[in-house]
Amino acid sequence: MKSKKRKQTLYERFIKRFLDFTLSLLALILLAPLFFVVFIASKISLGGKTIFAQYRPGKNGKLFKLYKFRSMSDKTDEFGNLLADEDRITKFGKFIRKTSIDELPQLFNILKGDMSIVGPRPRLVKDMIFFDDKVLSAYSKRPGLTGASQVSGGRSQASWEKIFEEDLKYSEKITFWKDLKIIFKTIAILFKSEASAEGAKSSKREYYYADYLFNKNIINAKQYSLGLLKADDIIKNKGRVDFQKELHS
Repeated sequence: MKSKKRKQTLYERFIKRFLDFTLSLLALILLAPLFFVVFIASKISLGGKTIFAQYRPGKNGKLFKLYKFRSMSDKTDEFGNLLADEDRITKFGKFIRKTSIDELPQLFNILKGDMSIVGPRPRLVKDMIFFDDKVLSAYSKRPGLTGASQVSGGRSQASWEKIFEEDLKYSEKITFWKDLKIIFKTIAILFKSEASAEGAKSSKREYYYADYLFNKNIINAKQYSLGLLKADDIIKNKGRVDFQKELHS
């Protein structure tokens, strides 16, 4: 059963997108020198492409390419397989992750309308394929550069249950004051250097929701494999996906 559609606030309907566009454009202009420095440092440290792009589900299930500065090399083993994350991340990569500089290219996503400054963080397709109807309702909004679950327990510290609770609470009623509060909390966290530089390695929860469900025996090996195959197929189609339909199929 599909979840009840929530009524949008005046701010969400008419003002939020205008502020997103204006502030992201201003930020891109002001941060242009930093982008240039990071671009050069990335070329020296990692070589190759400086931007990492990955398809993520956006508003109402529309896939978009999320951008980040690359923080890991493309080092492989003798068989051509990529090494583990901790073996590929460089000192430069750890620094830009720790300071969240790696997230700055998402300002282009905000400018384009793929994302918002504040909203539920964009999740992976392979995780969202396992979200239930109630949780999916929170992710029908534009994903954010920062969000309620980010500031409530850290990007890799809060449990999946806490993340869903905070994102659902946020999506119930989106207001200017709520967004402003989250932005100030995000700034405070960055100054306290609470951001993680290690990603999955340092996470206090299962980093991927699909893995969490499998390791908790909530789904079996067949369900896990089928979910990942569905996710791969969705990414190949690169369109809009009805996750509620995929969930029940």
